[in-house]
Amino acid sequence: MKANPNKRTQRNLRADAATVIFTILEKGQSARECLPAMQELHKDQDKAWLQEMVYGVLRQLPLLQYWLRALLETPLKNKFKITEHLILLGFYQLAFSRVSQHAAVSETVEACRSLRVESMRGLVNGILRNFIRNETSQQTPSDEQINSGLPKWLYKRLAVAYPQSLTDLIQQIESKAPIWLRVNAKKISSRDFQQELSQKGIEYTLSPQHPHALILNKSVDVTSLPGFELGWFAVQDGAAQLAAAYLEPQTHDNILDCCAAPGGKTGHLLEVTHDLVLTALEIDKQRASKIEENLARLGHQATLLIGDASQPQTWWDGKQYDRILLDAPCSATGIIRRHPDIKWLRKASDIQALVTIQHDILDALWPLLKEGGILLYATCSILPEENHQQMAAFLSRTANARLDTSFKHDAHQPGRQILPGEQQMDGFYYCRLIKSGENLG
Repeated sequence: MKANPNKRTQRNLRADAATVIFTILEKGQSARECLPAMQELHKDQDKAWLQEMVYGVLRQLPLLQYWLRALLETPLKNKFKITEHLILLGFYQLAFSRVSQHAAVSETVEACRSLRVESMRGLVNGILRNFIRNETSQQTPSDEQINSGLPKWLYKRLAVAYPQSLTDLIQQIESKAPIWLRVNAKKISSRDFQQELSQKGIEYTLSPQHPHALILNKSVDVTSLPGFELGWFAVQDGAAQLAAAYLEPQTHDNILDCCAAPGGKTGHLLEVTHDLVLTALEIDKQRASKIEENLARLGHQATLLIGDASQPQTWWDGKQYDRILLDAPCSATGIIRRHPDIKWLRKASDIQALVTIQHDILDALWPLLKEGGILLYATCSILPEENHQQMAAFLSRTANARLDTSFKHDAHQPGRQILPGEQQMDGFYYCRLIKSGENLG
């Protein structure tokens, strides 16, 4: 009997999960780069499991590694290194998932064949059985950093920045983020979209601060929701949805949306205001294509430029902008709960480099803004260096920049810092600046 060439090759889920974890932690690829490609090799019902396992290990990595050091006498090297990641996956199944002990052990051991480390089967079996026998999952270290699930450098920085709320902040960072939707007001009203969801039995809650937002009560495949192909909604966290309200675009404004990929804020600006002249700038061609894709689904149009925000002489046409949205490159520490791989891809040394990039972009873009114009600075970071400290430094060196006093700034520093979990939102920072007369302070 001939094999069906269209039939998916039977793959080992745990081997593939360990491969993704290995690729993220050892090769420095993001989950966005390597996870979807692996999921495509599996049936629909297994795709969610694969993501849950990968993200779960990334969330609990310091604790899982603590247990591994207690049970593995000698670290593995070279081609056998992936076995350590497979063991971490086994620990996660046994300690944090609903997978039965028998399946967690037997299927994880079997994954050694697919990973071509069959000689490690005995080691993996012995470690996982010792994990169960010794009740290792009940052994909690005294080190608060290990229990936090964060790398040492990030734990230390957050402890300094948020000493009074550190415990709650860590809890929010390590939690799972809800799915926020933004209703496309140019396609359907919020009320009509709510009715469509209710008819399908999809439960949601509303946010009083977000007139076009819905928060789904349960995780779903958003592409299966009513009106996805018709552009009735976009997936966008509540904190990101504040950008359009804070920028306050006016009819016929000439607006620059800088560092715009994947285009969520671009689409929102076009939905809340008529007849905008909107330019979306993105340095990465591949990410810029995502802007085009998202705007096309939503039925929007904007001018898309590929260019470096810190080098406007290479793309600017000389016409000044009424408003600029600068969604600056940042550490993304405010969205770790949504993308736990960020914790392990970012390094302490990255932060100063990012602060320098933000500094350069701010200085480069400011001359492009009209007198009396507004610049909204935004990051999805919770680190002070990238946020209120960056704004304070910019204001101190820029004579014609001032804080917009109509914007709700934090009590003792410029801008508004949103922390993860605040009103169910991601961590975000906003600061609104006005360009005054050239000679005014």
